[in-house]
Amino acid sequence: METKARNRVELPTIHQQGCKFEGYDALSLMAETIKLRKLITKRGTLEILIPLCCTTNPVRYMKFRQTLKGFSSRTLAKRLEELEGGAILERQAYHEILPRVEYLLTAKRQELIESVVSLLQWMRKWSKQK
Repeated sequence: METKARNRVELPTIHQQGCKFEGYDALSLMAETIKLRKLITKRGTLEILIPLCCTTNPVRYMKFRQTLKGFSSRTLAKRLEELEGGAILERQAYHEILPRVEYLLTAKRQELIESVVSLLQWMRKWSKQK
């Protein structure tokens, strides 16, 4: 058994050799990935982003309420606030007799939606195969 332990080769880690993708720092990419995962994997976040994928027009708060059945108003409001805080959404409130709030993807974050759509296409492709 001791020979097996002595012959075991340690795999290189990011800390030992750095990232193999020139121009990228693996540690900062991992930190960004953690922030992104915390944001987009929360319940309701992707469901909020998907309607925004399908239009360049603002989406009204009430449209989200109608689309996201089973989500409380509190959960929806919290996710929208988090996405706004993450600079993924812009919120526009109109001070009218019937208050109106609309959400629009920031231009910078449109790329996030394109990535989500690509991921959904990948899932659709491979989920058909056994």
